[in-house]
Amino acid sequence: MIECVPNFSEGRHAGMIREIVVEIARVAGVTMLGWDADGDHHRSVVTFAGPADAVCEGAIRGVGAAVERIDLSKHQGVHPRVGAADVVPFVPLEGSTLEECIDVAHRAGEEIWERFRVPVYFYEAAARVPERRPLQNVRRKGFDGRPPDIGDIAEHPTAGAVMVGARHFLIAYNVNLATPEVEIATEIAHKIRESSGGFRFVKAMGLHLASVNRAQVSMNLTNFEEIPLDDLYRTIEQEAAKRGTSIAESELIGFVPRAAFDKSPEFFRRTWAFEEARIIENRIFRR
Repeated sequence: MIECVPNFSEGRHAGMIREIVVEIARVAGVTMLGWDADGDHHRSVVTFAGPADAVCEGAIRGVGAAVERIDLSKHQGVHPRVGAADVVPFVPLEGSTLEECIDVAHRAGEEIWERFRVPVYFYEAAARVPERRPLQNVRRKGFDGRPPDIGDIAEHPTAGAVMVGARHFLIAYNVNLATPEVEIATEIAHKIRESSGGFRFVKAMGLHLASVNRAQVSMNLTNFEEIPLDDLYRTIEQEAAKRGTSIAESELIGFVPRAAFDKSPEFFRRTWAFEEARIIENRIFRR
């Protein structure tokens, strides 16, 4: 069994998101685990799992549904994006390997171009050139200035491009601050992220959430086993206090492995509306 966690550039129209989810879920063998939508990010994160062939086809159909429905030229949201289907990562679960996910990523990329004429850039373990392993090296305006891995155009006129990858489990975790000042969130993100000398395996940026008028520290935790999660939370708390504010709430996007929860249960229990169905093994067992 492998997992796929595509991120789609639509977080405000529930009907459109459901249509994309239904298109994925109708593939025989796919187990739809859930999805999260955020209006400020204008982004949805869908999680599904199953045998490799089923998950590959589900991902391809999800991209196709997004291409039909999302016009990126009219998109406005605070989260960076380059595609209607922005990122499509494949993740090994029980009984599968990263190598299998790399193969699925490459097959999916070929089919996305053949069926929808949306160019594909491979990242993380699926990258065909080392410089494209870090997602941030390619997911930017103008990409990295080189042709896509698959396709003869840099981007589709309305659907942009899709980043297809293979990686180990990533935890998407956000902290909302009790202030609207995005500069504070940006300073804290700079303090904690690996690229500027903070915690290893932490990616972070500061955003403003207009719907609640709060600043957010938005994070991707790329190797939970090597991150002292409780120390990370305390550091954000301390840095916020130094700047005259505090943590209003934290949130988890998608699912976490049982090993991550067992490592730091309070880190996850304090997130908004957390329940143990957010542990992916529990969710798969309950399907």
